Amino acid sequence: MKYIDIHKSVRESNSKLLRGLPRFVVNSIIWVVKQDEMNRILNKYSEVIGVPFLDAMIKEFNLRVEVEGLENLPDSPRCVFVSNHPFGVVDGLVLTSVIANKYGEFKALGNDAFMLIPNLRPLIAEINVFGKNSRQQVVALDEFYGSDMPITHFPAGEVSRIYHGRIQDCEWQKSFITKAIQKDRVVIPVFFEGRNSTLFYTLFWFRRLFGIKLNFELMLLPREMFRKRNKTIRLRIDRPIPPETFNNSKSHYEWAQWVKGIAYGNVRHNGN
Repeated sequence: MKYIDIHKSVRESNSKLLRGLPRFVVNSIIWVVKQDEMNRILNKYSEVIGVPFLDAMIKEFNLRVEVEGLENLPDSPRCVFVSNHPFGVVDGLVLTSVIANKYGEFKALGNDAFMLIPNLRPLIAEINVFGKNSRQQVVALDEFYGSDMPITHFPAGEVSRIYHGRIQDCEWQKSFITKAIQKDRVVIPVFFEGRNSTLFYTLFWFRRLFGIKLNFELMLLPREMFRKRNKTIRLRIDRPIPPETFNNSKSHYEWAQWVKGIAYGNVRHNGN
């Protein structure tokens, strides 16, 4: 079964530009996104759904996971784990696997791209990262934050790029602060070491230089995932931050950047 079919997606696209692409260009895109390899893996694990799929992918790519701060995972699952997003796929797989191994079940906040992988659908709470969420999504999100399940979230809403001369997330969105206060959830910062390839960031700079809005570099994310095969993935789990920390001394947006600073090791819990 073709879970990913670039030729079909191009033919059925609403974009005249995409439908007008020469076949050799489309074939090049298929090669870049590793369509055949992705479909092979999805077919191989087509019957593996939910949490077992996460562990299957980690074994498939022979990832060695090293976690610092496991003792910071509280017994209560009413947490929201917020993390930097250096890789795009592997960090999501590893973070959710670590949380699932501790708590058994969870919800991962993700955009509609993750819904293309049927194995992950039971685990994903679909959100519109930069646009307006539908009423159904807003209600579902409120229910998830009000539940006893842990939640994982990448507040940047996109993969890390080069900002201010270093590879890092863009500014974190504030919604997790607002919801943590409303639903009395502990916030736990997480940090992944590592980066994507030089080509990934070069494409980002190229389109930024020429004012191109289309995120060409996103096509490389499957390639970046395969480059992590047989690698060691390291992450650090910081100490829990109780929701009462987020008082009126800062706006919710400012608190979100403060938590980001903790994740990156630039800020201590006392705010210094």
